[in-house]
Amino acid sequence: MLSRRAFNRNILAMGGLVAMAAVVPALAEEPVFTSSIGTVGPTTAPAVAAPANGKLATQTEIVAGQDQAPMISAASSEFMIGAIQIYEEIVAGGGWQQLGPKTLKKGAKGDAVLALRQRLVAENYLPFDTLNTEAAAVYDDELVEAVRAFQINHGVLPSGIVAEKTLAQLNVPAETRLNMLHENLPRVEAYAQNLGDTAVLVNIPATQLETVEFGRVYSRHNIVVGKLERPSPTLASKVSDINFNPYWKIPASIVERDIVPKYLEDPNYLDANHIRVFDGVGGPEIDPMLVDWYTTPPDRYFFRQEPGEHNSLGTVKINFPNEHMVYMHDTPHRELFGRNVRFESSGCVRIDQVETVVKWILDRSATGLDETQYDMLVASTEQYDQKIENGPDIRWMYLTAWATEDGRVNFRSDIYGLDGTGFIFGQPEPKTF
Repeated sequence: MLSRRAFNRNILAMGGLVAMAAVVPALAEEPVFTSSIGTVGPTTAPAVAAPANGKLATQTEIVAGQDQAPMISAASSEFMIGAIQIYEEIVAGGGWQQLGPKTLKKGAKGDAVLALRQRLVAENYLPFDTLNTEAAAVYDDELVEAVRAFQINHGVLPSGIVAEKTLAQLNVPAETRLNMLHENLPRVEAYAQNLGDTAVLVNIPATQLETVEFGRVYSRHNIVVGKLERPSPTLASKVSDINFNPYWKIPASIVERDIVPKYLEDPNYLDANHIRVFDGVGGPEIDPMLVDWYTTPPDRYFFRQEPGEHNSLGTVKINFPNEHMVYMHDTPHRELFGRNVRFESSGCVRIDQVETVVKWILDRSATGLDETQYDMLVASTEQYDQKIENGPDIRWMYLTAWATEDGRVNFRSDIYGLDGTGFIFGQPEPKTF
């Protein structure tokens, strides 16, 4: 049998991946471990679900009963080590060639399609013997499914079409992918440590959240996380309580950077957004018109937004002890979940279809709050605080690469520029421009 290392060296010796079909023997009897799409046979590929939304790369959905593996688990480090070994062999064999800037889709034919097929074989998205057929240079159903699997593992809309974003991911060198796996191994080990049977996992670079129970994903959610200049921290904690119809107690940093400047531009801003100003927490309400905001420190007064549909936290807020004073919450700006780039918050995490997460937490915490009571609370503007005993673990993670037990190896962009710094837990420095 031809090993991957010998395979890649032969290709490079013959002038690149376009020569691949000519040098690969028939390997129909050889099972292929696909490092990024699971273990499949030589002529089969796993089915990839069609995107529920025509433009979103990731979906918010309940996947209970589908046996889907979470981003991290107790065995994550061994999956990462296995992925590292595979990519080390790919790199030792010469990696893969860059693809030309050409849009490709089903039905296309020619050398560019053959080069794409060879690129996907190099990273184990297709078996070797797919190159030894008359259809090797044809963009057929097999190639569509392999491209879609690649797109899912890289956070790109799984259209099955190779265009600008997919091409950019395909052209990241194998050495870079290997370095990313090495960089994320200690993160995976740290985030998986002492992880309980139920957990809420937030991956900041992926802008996705998973609720997990007993090693399987219950639901997956698109989220909004911190802007580059106001990055979200990473942390480990446990859910402690849930606030229904919460007040937004506005941090001094946001008062300084957002609230006061908008008020100075528009004197009606505070009233229009139901924001009240007090002389300290629990102090008397003051008239903001009587304050010189150009010289007043941002923490001198306490700003609070009242509950309601206008409230920046939406209908519910999920709390957990942490030194960064962050939390997860609903939002009135749900249009943000319709974007593929969702780095828009001041550090906290906004959750698409947050009610699914809240009900999941309540159902597993024996609070006595049933679905009818939940719906009544949300429909009102009454503030209500629910303590959570033995709540699920919380992990806010910075993973630009991770491997799961189903054989998938996932990559995301290093949005905060933390790879290569040894960053695991804490508050990233803002990126300034």
